[in-house]
Amino acid sequence: QVQLRESGPSLVKPSKTLSLICAVSGDSVTSSHYYWTWIRQSPGKDLEWIGYIDSDGGTRFGPSFERRIFIWRDTSKDQFTLELRSVTPEDTAMYYCARLQTVATIDRTIGSWGQGIQVTVSS
Repeated sequence: QVQLRESGPSLVKPSKTLSLICAVSGDSVTSSHYYWTWIRQSPGKDLEWIGYIDSDGGTRFGPSFERRIFIWRDTSKDQFTLELRSVTPEDTAMYYCARLQTVATIDRTIGSWGQGIQVTVSS
């Protein structure tokens, strides 16, 4: 059974870069037909799709992030990493990584998700 685990800092200063790692076990980030995805949920808001890297290494990002985001993978470790630059307090959220078969619907009951990691952006 696949498991995903997020790791990274819980506190980041404004204007800095947030880097989060998703470690995958029980599957490979090169497995076909999956989108290895980052999602977040800010306080009082709905889940927000950030972006993904697919089994071929292709990436796609949400429009509100694409100017300051990158996602890459380490196939030797079965990890994929989110890098979000120039963070602001509005980036404070619970961040999740997930293995999804579709990104048409973002729902925590669909696909395999990590537990999430709370990130606060504050000076």
